[in-house]
Amino acid sequence: MERTKKGKSAKNRIVTAAWQLFHEKGYNGTTVDDIIALSGTSKGSFYYYFNTKDELLNTLSVILDDFYEELESRMNPDLNSFVKLLNVNYEAHKMIEENISIDLIASLYSTQLVSQGQRNLLDQNRTYYKFITRIITEGQMRGQIRNDMSAIEITKYFTMCERALVSDWCLSRGEFSLSEYSHKCMPVMLEHFKA
Repeated sequence: MERTKKGKSAKNRIVTAAWQLFHEKGYNGTTVDDIIALSGTSKGSFYYYFNTKDELLNTLSVILDDFYEELESRMNPDLNSFVKLLNVNYEAHKMIEENISIDLIASLYSTQLVSQGQRNLLDQNRTYYKFITRIITEGQMRGQIRNDMSAIEITKYFTMCERALVSDWCLSRGEFSLSEYSHKCMPVMLEHFKA
């Protein structure tokens, strides 16, 4: 039991240190040795949990899913489901813009493109996908989102639109506000699904 607690503690320290360094030094400016030093762990501990530094980027999905759980808990259940989708998009992109550097998001996206392993951004079992699908299903039952397409199909389109906006923001090197861009573009992109 004690070993498990120590193990979780070491992994958490590695993840926390990594994201702190990614924010301060950038992803490419951070080395595994930097992460090990700041986390107070060893190379053995690091490589027990992660094969490469790139694998730490996948922990961003966990951080984002925690954000979606928190967002869902404070969302007004009576709000129109189509409006809920727009609010989720706006809030998530605002959080990304304010808390995660463009370089980290760009690194995550590029890693996901070339990864031979799991692509967390497309993992349908993530809290994110389940949350969006629940909102869409609810909206279909309420007559607020069209129901001639499956909730899964609409979820795929929604998530693709979100990734497109983030990709464009990264490609533009943050020359504009991601949250404001999403606030302007997402309603146009989703209008087709409004009942």
